[in-house]
Amino acid sequence: MQHDIVSRPEWLEARTALLAKERAAMRAYDQLGVEQRALPWVKIEEDYLFEGPSGPVSLSELFDGKSQLFTKTFMLAPGQTRQCVGCSLEVDHIAGLLEHLNNNDVAYAVVAPAPIGEIEAMRQRMGWRFPWVSSFGNNFVRDIELGFGLPGKPAGNNIFYKDDSGQIFHTYAAYARGCEAFLGIYRILDLMPKGRNENGPHHSLTDWARPRNLYGTGGTVRPNGEFEPSACACDDETKAR
Repeated sequence: MQHDIVSRPEWLEARTALLAKERAAMRAYDQLGVEQRALPWVKIEEDYLFEGPSGPVSLSELFDGKSQLFTKTFMLAPGQTRQCVGCSLEVDHIAGLLEHLNNNDVAYAVVAPAPIGEIEAMRQRMGWRFPWVSSFGNNFVRDIELGFGLPGKPAGNNIFYKDDSGQIFHTYAAYARGCEAFLGIYRILDLMPKGRNENGPHHSLTDWARPRNLYGTGGTVRPNGEFEPSACACDDETKAR
């Protein structure tokens, strides 16, 4: 990496000039937030029934007494043994935020098409404590996400609002790079000298992100984002179970 080496006063001058651009970008993002919240809403006509670790859970119940619900669709299909690195990285960000979100009238839940037993095995293995339910057998993902015109496996974020009468509305959705807004690690990496350092075959987080308990174990990531453990790592994981 080639960079100009300057005196402290010269650096402060350059940093101050950049600060003006950063403030302008922040004001633009504030305005974007206003427009995002101003999107029209869609009334949800079906109170979708999911399967939770303790039995059936409706969409309405996922609000857990809150008026706002943020859902993450995790790419975990029935029988899928390889873990999606992007989905794993995103939900890892939530661990320390649950109480803060709940206290601000926001419930959080993860949804996946896999049966609840397979979901629970991964959730417990990773130590995740957020609500995670199975959409196996209902049309939630098809109705909410595939209607967005998404090819292949959807893995998006959706926001819902429930009014005082119990009516539920779909208010916002984000997919693909739109989900980067929920990856706080990127804000740090973007400021590091090496940036995102995504110079591998995929030019995305799949070049470097791994399930957090599998860094340093070898393995590769498939183009669809699924982590393929090395033979030895696979053996170690089997023994750990």
